[in-house]
Order: sequence, then structure tokens, then C-alpha cells
Amino acid sequence: MNIFEKYFEKMLWGSRLMVLAAVVSSLLLSLLLFVVTAVDVGELLSHIGDYLVATTDVRKALKIEMVAHTVGAIDGFLLATILLIFSLGLYELFISDIDEAKGSDKSSKVLVINSLDDLKSKLAKVILMILVVTFFEVSLSMNFNQPLDLIYFSFGILMVSLALYFSAKSSH
Repeated sequence: MNIFEKYFEKMLWGSRLMVLAAVVSSLLLSLLLFVVTAVDVGELLSHIGDYLVATTDVRKALKIEMVAHTVGAIDGFLLATILLIFSLGLYELFISDIDEAKGSDKSSKVLVINSLDDLKSKLAKVILMILVVTFFEVSLSMNFNQPLDLIYFSFGILMVSLALYFSAKSSH
């Protein structure tokens, strides 16, 4: 019975390596999102000439569109960052400490993950920022047709503010 238990525990401990599939997949998705978003930013920058030669009316519409695309780019980079943090966190929690990060003077405290709760907390903060950015992006294209629309919008701003307040308060 003792030899069976030894091999079973060895197999059980080795099964943690399945997490590598999630680590590699998240890392590849993060890289993909960084590249796609950087290409989008490059495309946005290529339209700056259109803005400079446009008339005042067209310039106003272009400005709103450019701000919306900029906010979308921030959203893309934040999502890529979530995937990177998730990938690094899973690796450190289930596979091994990242020796390169421990020995570096420039290692970021954001990427230091000591427990699953720590990983969830870091991810929740970045997800909250994505929601804030998305709310801002959607608010740029809102049309206020009735006074009730403005009240709903104000209520949304209040909810975002409360979420940020409680998030900051919980991290102290």
C-alpha cells in the first residue's frame, strides 16, 4: 500500500503541470492582444493628417472618434495586461517561482503573487479599470434625448466612483 501511495502522490503532484497549458495560452493571448492593439494605435496615428487638414465641423467629429479609439486601445492594453498577470501568477503559484523576477532590482510589485487570493485581487483591480474605461468609451457616444437619460448617466458615474472608492479602500 505504501508504494501505491508514493506513486499516486507523485502522479498527483505532477498533475499541477497541466496548468502550463493555461500559462502558455494566456501568455500567447496577451502577446497577441499587445500586437493587435499596437497595430490599432499605429493606424490611429496614421489618421492624424486627416485631422490637421479637416474643417472645424469635421475636426469635432474626428476628435470624438479619435478619443473613442484611444480609449479602446487602453482597453486592449489593459486586457493584455490581465492575461500577462494571470499567466505569471499561475506559473508562480503552481509551477515554480520566477528566479529572474526575484533577483532583479527592477521587479515590479504588481507581478509578485503569493497566493490565489492575491492573484484574484490583482486581476479584479485591472478588470475594474477595464470596466471604467469601457464606461467612459460608451459615454462618448451616448445621446441624451430625455432628462431621464442624464439621470441614468449620472447614476452610472456614481456607481463607477463608488466601485473605485471601495476598491481603493479595500487595498489599504
